[in-house]
Amino acid sequence: MAGTESPAAPIISLRGITKVFGTGETAFRALKGVDLDIAAGDFVAVMGPSGSGKSTMMNILGCLDVSTSGAFLFHGHHVEDLDRDQRALLRRRYLGFVFQGFNLLARTSALENVELPLLYRGDAKQNRRQEAMAALEKVGLADWAGHTPGELSGGQQQRVAIARAIVTNPEILLADEPTGNLDSQRSVEIMEFLATLNRDSGITVLMVTHEPDMAEYARRIVHFKDGLIDRIEEAGRRPEAMGGTTGGVTG
Repeated sequence: MAGTESPAAPIISLRGITKVFGTGETAFRALKGVDLDIAAGDFVAVMGPSGSGKSTMMNILGCLDVSTSGAFLFHGHHVEDLDRDQRALLRRRYLGFVFQGFNLLARTSALENVELPLLYRGDAKQNRRQEAMAALEKVGLADWAGHTPGELSGGQQQRVAIARAIVTNPEILLADEPTGNLDSQRSVEIMEFLATLNRDSGITVLMVTHEPDMAEYARRIVHFKDGLIDRIEEAGRRPEAMGGTTGGVTG
């Protein structure tokens, strides 16, 4: 799919995206006609109050849900025309996901957790181990590969979750409140890592957050209100985010 568009074309284009839940008088219009372009290598923070439509939009972007109407183009291809299996294939090949709750398997080592996307993809065991260890090294947790989530701090668990998300070398990382369960210090560590990953690896990052100080690590902030984009502003990226530190994990 990649490489079919001109270099200047956005990796994602949304045009007139709507999403309606329910029918008749009880129908709820979560999205009311969203237009948005996202370039390769962008870092976009999505903000807005509960019920504003931001999570619905992220579910559509992540191919976890489909729009009611409108056009969703990924590398120039209409995602709304894909069937369930094709959307699942797009997710596996191009997207990585990071969630607020980490979503790690409790009785499984960090290495085995990171291996899971490769297992689902059908990769050979030796390749899975090598790629998973390389991903853990990227997030500074190679020495913790054999530990279960219960033996890791919250910040370390989120780094394992990020390693799992990037082990398939996705083009886009979608993060849903990635610092929501972390204290201030661990939140800064995770955001510095995401900013560095975006800058050094060129991965496109789309992040939902309620925290304005975390949104400042992005390049752009998209504000949702009542099912529409209220405004888009440039983020004042922090100096420490621009420098980035992905070294050893302290806790």
